[in-house]
Amino acid sequence: MEDLLLEKFILPDELRDLLKSKAGLIIPESRDELLTLAMGDAEDGLYEVAYEVPGTGRVVEATVAKCKNGAVVNYSDVYMRRRDPDCMVVADSGETDKPRYKDVYGEDFMPLRKVTFDWIAEQDLIVMPFMAGGDELGYQALLVAPSNAGFFAAGLADLQGFIPKSQIPQGFKPKAVIYLAPPFRHTHFDGKQIVVHNRLEDMHELFSYNLYPGPSAKKGIYGVLLNIGELEGWITVHASTVKVITPYENVITIMHEGASGGGKSEMLEQIHKELDGRIVLGKNVVTGEKSYIELKETCELLPVTDDMAICHPSLQNGHTRLVVKDAEEGWFLRINHITKYGTDPHYETLCVHPKEPLIFLNLQGVPGSTCLIWEHTMDAPGKPCPNPRVIMPRRFVPDIINEPVAVDVRSFGVRTPPCTKANPSYGIMGVFHILPPALAWLWRLVAPRGYDNPSIIGDEGMSSEGVGSYWPFATGRMVDQANLLLEQIINTPSTRYILIPNQHVGAHKVGFMSEWIAREYLARRGSARFRPEQVTESRCTLLGYALETLKVDGTFLPKGYLQTNHQPEVGNEAYDEGAKILTNFFKEELAQFMSPELNPLGRQIIECCLNDGTLDDYINLIPMKL
Repeated sequence: MEDLLLEKFILPDELRDLLKSKAGLIIPESRDELLTLAMGDAEDGLYEVAYEVPGTGRVVEATVAKCKNGAVVNYSDVYMRRRDPDCMVVADSGETDKPRYKDVYGEDFMPLRKVTFDWIAEQDLIVMPFMAGGDELGYQALLVAPSNAGFFAAGLADLQGFIPKSQIPQGFKPKAVIYLAPPFRHTHFDGKQIVVHNRLEDMHELFSYNLYPGPSAKKGIYGVLLNIGELEGWITVHASTVKVITPYENVITIMHEGASGGGKSEMLEQIHKELDGRIVLGKNVVTGEKSYIELKETCELLPVTDDMAICHPSLQNGHTRLVVKDAEEGWFLRINHITKYGTDPHYETLCVHPKEPLIFLNLQGVPGSTCLIWEHTMDAPGKPCPNPRVIMPRRFVPDIINEPVAVDVRSFGVRTPPCTKANPSYGIMGVFHILPPALAWLWRLVAPRGYDNPSIIGDEGMSSEGVGSYWPFATGRMVDQANLLLEQIINTPSTRYILIPNQHVGAHKVGFMSEWIAREYLARRGSARFRPEQVTESRCTLLGYALETLKVDGTFLPKGYLQTNHQPEVGNEAYDEGAKILTNFFKEELAQFMSPELNPLGRQIIECCLNDGTLDDYINLIPMKL
């Protein structure tokens, strides 16, 4: 039967030979079948995903607990519970700024590729066709995985959507293939997460040598879309998108970009409230005093995208605003901020009482019980894993928008540390800032990863996620992505730009409250356009304009939340120290883009920053009206 099905596929000879006449081959027909595979054959509801590793023996990579509301996956190795930002290597000889396999490991990838195929040939397999980028604008792709990694296949199916066995079209020719081979991280990569991208002439191969779906099923497929877009002249941006409807039925669409941990998923969440209904605006890290704000009614949220927004040229159709559509069929939601019952009733309801069982990662799951999303797996006694996740199919999300939307405001999120006189830092941003387009482009080139990032393994301090904040997933060249982003901004002049910090505003711990306040405020105003007297040039030029006042639902925010140098715990001197840290960081990161292939306008914008240009200088390069 499977041999007949394989006749529908147009595959390279070596892959066809690997799959043909294979007895233990599963092409899934339904999501229920995938969830059954995820649980393996465990009679007690706890399944071990294990592999024989030469020289080591049996290694348990993960356990899967069968709970009432889904399959709960936990990795034995704490390191595997977050994405390693340095996991990508490129094996082919095409243009790239990423580490090449041969340079890193001192040998060609082809021998390991053959050994990988030999190992795969010995396994019972799941072969699952899916569409990378969605049904309408996506590209045919394939997963080849050992059958005991059913949770990985089920997670990929929820993230990208899959094609049931009975619906595979004749002539299915995958443009990308994921080969999953977990034991090789031990035998060849010293236990590290490694995903090898091998861009062949008519196929993008991803060799995933680990079981965490972040670098492959999620970001690996993102890399495929970025590679295709780089060749064809378009981008899949790293962004959530939401249509916001005010209590007075005003509508605005906001797209929020940023590095992992930058608040993309949170832009889709309702504003968090205390059990008594109060909203904590922030907590002063010096005095311990909390500030509160009242909102009688909050806006209605219609989600569009959570992490990947495809910006295909066919969507624009003459629009002067950027038009986007979700590139995914499911969302990889991080829920580390949900630490107790009642924190987020919306997601708690979706996860505790789902329409169908879900895939959970890094949560405490007891077979036969209900997995509670505020009970995070412990990395060590008293230290919860900072990256608990749930894969949420889009079709389970209420009020979701499946059509393309035109974006009114593009915001960029940055994780910021506290800034005080005693410890100056780059946490000098107000609740939000208005950016001229030229500065908005620079923020997307530098893309600060920021403070206390829960999603990835990395050092503390300020570092760059790389161009677009999607650079860790891209396989090509930075300058090409920089040019595409600049062209996108130039071609969509009606979309406005803002900058939103999260975690801290000066000396105040705010979490993601700053973006929720910005969302509620801009939706009530109906735009990000301001009269000149409503804004002032920021003390730090890179922050564009700061607000003079901000009133939401009759409540004014203290001025220190808008211009942090007005906070007594910060002041001008500490602010200026933070501005210096930020400016020096920008100059260091931007220098690498000054190649001959850079768009001439882009060169002028970067030179403006390197030469300490004024806000007017940036506006003269790409005009904007307040």
